[in-house]
Amino acid sequence: MQAIEPWYSVEEIARHLGVSKETIYRWLERRTIPAHRMGKLWKFKPSEVDAWVQNGGAADDRTHRNPPESSV
Repeated sequence: MQAIEPWYSVEEIARHLGVSKETIYRWLERRTIPAHRMGKLWKFKPSEVDAWVQNGGAADDRTHRNPPESSV
């Protein structure tokens, strides 16, 4: 029998990723992090979020807009 993956709250997924709840809410506002709305609550499947992170979804887009200038 296969174990059922638990649903994580905002607090739990923030702890899982080692980021603040504010970061999770910012990603939710940008609609980038994989999440599911259940009533008034946001819930997350850890495997979906882990795959999103591994595919670069959590990369800070500010770092990609203005790459550091070369000192050469």
